[in-house]
Amino acid sequence: MRHVEIFNLVKSYPNPFGAAFDAVVDFNLNIEEGEFVGLIGHSGCGKSTVLTMLAGLNEISDGGIVVAGREIDGAGPDRAVVFQSPCLMPWMSAFGNVMLGVANVYPHATKAQRKQIVEYALSSVGLQDAMDKYPREMSGGMQQRVGIARAIALKPKVLLLDEPFGRLDSLTRMELQDVILEILNREKITTVLVSHDVDEVVFLCDRVVMMTNGPAATIGEILAIDFPKPRDRADMMKDPLYFQCLDHLVSFLTERAHLRTEPRIHDSTSLLTFTGKKVETTSHQNHAVA
Repeated sequence: MRHVEIFNLVKSYPNPFGAAFDAVVDFNLNIEEGEFVGLIGHSGCGKSTVLTMLAGLNEISDGGIVVAGREIDGAGPDRAVVFQSPCLMPWMSAFGNVMLGVANVYPHATKAQRKQIVEYALSSVGLQDAMDKYPREMSGGMQQRVGIARAIALKPKVLLLDEPFGRLDSLTRMELQDVILEILNREKITTVLVSHDVDEVVFLCDRVVMMTNGPAATIGEILAIDFPKPRDRADMMKDPLYFQCLDHLVSFLTERAHLRTEPRIHDSTSLLTFTGKKVETTSHQNHAVA
């Protein structure tokens, strides 16, 4: 079932010296309910631009986005965002930071009901014993856990992750990746992740959308990650398929991200599917693939 439909999406910025600057063009993508999709590409390719348009935080120049059957026209609690920086209120505890969103999204819930929602969200990210701590008393990883709890407490239809682990050390990053997977396996939230990390998107995602270089960036290739869930990091890293996925992403970024062809109407279907240990490749309807 299509849960998110992105069609003919364009983001242009005005240029006082002439034609507008096109950051993203002809971006078409359908996301199934409960699917975890990653966006990857070089810096400046428009990954975060697409994400912020999906969040309703960045105006759409052309095209549109439909979430759960309704076309979006701005930000809303049905799309929760976790940024690289958790942006917590320093004068509020972990509990207070999560309650801030809950109180606005559930104004008619009782005090006990809102408290239960907040406690459940913080417990889900492993902060059941740190609810009364303030940001200054928490590590960067703990603060990001609060940011994740704040997002999932809203029970969003789509969870948007904009490089949420980019500022963390490797060990903390892996711990939070496991936390995210555990939550999503339980809650079945449709999720979109922006990342620069090929290992991260292969471990976390069901599909990886590779974006061409900007300006006028769009989808270059889509890779299906055919590993069962729940996923085990150690088991995946023993499988040759894991490294085939990594190699394909790296080769796109280093060899094919610059390729362009004349745009044609398409529905951005996946161009790569892994079956067992064999990689089957088909040509994309809109972009040349080396």
